[in-house]
Amino acid sequence: MPSEAPRPGPAPGALLLCRAEPGSVAPAAHLLREPMLLTRAGDTWSVLVPEGKPWLHGGEPVDRVLTGWATALAVGAPWPVLALWWDADRAGYTLASGFRRPVGYVWLANGTPAGEDEAMRTFAARLGLDPVLDVQSLDHLTKPDPETDARARLLGLLAVLTHAGVALPTGLTPGDPADRLREVAGAQQDARPVEWPGWREAVRAELDAVDRSRLGPWLPGSGTPRSRALALAQVTAGLPLTLWGLRRHSGGWAAAGALLLAHGALGLTYELTYELMRPRD
Repeated sequence: MPSEAPRPGPAPGALLLCRAEPGSVAPAAHLLREPMLLTRAGDTWSVLVPEGKPWLHGGEPVDRVLTGWATALAVGAPWPVLALWWDADRAGYTLASGFRRPVGYVWLANGTPAGEDEAMRTFAARLGLDPVLDVQSLDHLTKPDPETDARARLLGLLAVLTHAGVALPTGLTPGDPADRLREVAGAQQDARPVEWPGWREAVRAELDAVDRSRLGPWLPGSGTPRSRALALAQVTAGLPLTLWGLRRHSGGWAAAGALLLAHGALGLTYELTYELMRPRD
């Protein structure tokens, strides 16, 4: 008898978890210039569900795109970003937080660990997870288990993250097809689309977010020496990153560089543009 053909793995997909409310996430997410749906994922978390054009139609690996997006969102905001991604061969996560080097872990499709144990401990420390109980649970995800595939590993990771306040909407499950994920996200009462509104509207939204924020003198546009230094650092880092992403045809890293440039330019030009860009009654 002919051998049974192997079952195809899941199509590439991803979720972006941000430790902030949707109102704070939306202005930054606009600058990724990728159609997404945004909804709550707990009291202090939000989730972005992208359409996935860069990896579905552009041929770019989903993990590379998501690392770029997570980095871009994190360096332009005071909250961490966790990217969950999967394809037919692997699954994993990337945690980005400020200007620190992103940390991540990878499992093969059959659940075989393919990352470094230290990454899990760094992950737990950056999210403020319990250094004993939660770290023990994360360590289990780095041990071989022939009955646990990559999808189950991601679900195990999310189970630990409930201790940090993560609560994905029911039915929003890593490994599901993109259309299913978007259907579930779109059915949430507070769901909103995130689309590129053009530079003028995007900058205006950023200015409004600064006005409403209590996050202090580090935010672009707060008019302090620290905010100006941060804005200059963002511009300095964003320009070469954008050029590198364009040369490599990497939409994720190009978006990261563009977002850095946008945030930095916003901080440096805030005082000049504020009155012109602020909505009038």
